[in-house]
Amino acid sequence: MDKTLVFDDNALANLLFGHHEEHLKLIEKAVGVRIDAQGNHAVLHGDGPAVQLAEHVLQELYGLVREGYPVYPTDVDMAVRTLSADSAARLKDIFLDTIYVSTKKKLITPKSPAQKAYIDAIRKFDIVFSIGPAGTGKTYLAMAMAIAALTRREVDRIILARPAVEAGERLGFLPGTLYEKVNPYLRPLYDALHDMIDLERAQRLLDRGIIEVAPLAFMRGRTLNDSFVVLDEAQNTTSEQMKMFLTRLGFSSKAVITGDITQIDLPPGRPSGLVEAHELLVGISGIAFVQFTERDVVRHPLVQEIIRAYEKRSDQRPPER
Repeated sequence: MDKTLVFDDNALANLLFGHHEEHLKLIEKAVGVRIDAQGNHAVLHGDGPAVQLAEHVLQELYGLVREGYPVYPTDVDMAVRTLSADSAARLKDIFLDTIYVSTKKKLITPKSPAQKAYIDAIRKFDIVFSIGPAGTGKTYLAMAMAIAALTRREVDRIILARPAVEAGERLGFLPGTLYEKVNPYLRPLYDALHDMIDLERAQRLLDRGIIEVAPLAFMRGRTLNDSFVVLDEAQNTTSEQMKMFLTRLGFSSKAVITGDITQIDLPPGRPSGLVEAHELLVGISGIAFVQFTERDVVRHPLVQEIIRAYEKRSDQRPPER
């Protein structure tokens, strides 16, 4: 089957096709078609369903380009995945929901229906749990929502917390002060923060306590009012830690809890506070749970395949006694 597409603007068509037609090459590989492009024309060759999917992807991406959205190769990959899973999905409804514009002029937006549902849940609910594999944007989007809320003065401060779980190396044997010992566990939170705010401004906010990055243990005994609180790697909390954290929430505050229940580093026999919270709290009004899968991974395409391979092996293993 052959299908010819004509786009009404040569410059926009060039943006759609990508540098050296890299976007078209990605679609060819992902969908299984051949695309010949010249000027504002694209001719699709392949089986009927594949050609229809490629046409749908190109038309939806062209709609984004017309709105001024800068399409990157990762967007093309997510568009193919999204429209393959749901032909009724509208990329404009997902990609054009701008959460925050970073100091690098980078638009931070959802990239999949699950990510869109996630940020909508954060807007609507005071406590949101996001559970799913690495690379699905759970922490990154929560950070963006927190910084956006601070910028709009909806909250007075941001608190970013992580459990400092010992993964084969005891904290007591590491050199340095307590802060120096736990700081490596908090590094991913700093990395996400610095990706959105320039270093100088971020340091000022940290120095003034407007943004706080701390181990989960430092939350004990506090009441967090007018705050946006993000608990990362929550699968490594114990039952007691999770209860302690959830009961810190004060007035006019939001809490987002992220975790991957397939990567629990707790000692054997210690139940995960995240798993228990899901069992106990699902269905409570005012609390939302958002589930991510490998389809929502926005890292290197191979990460999605790696996650799928490990999940397949896990499904084939007999249950442990």
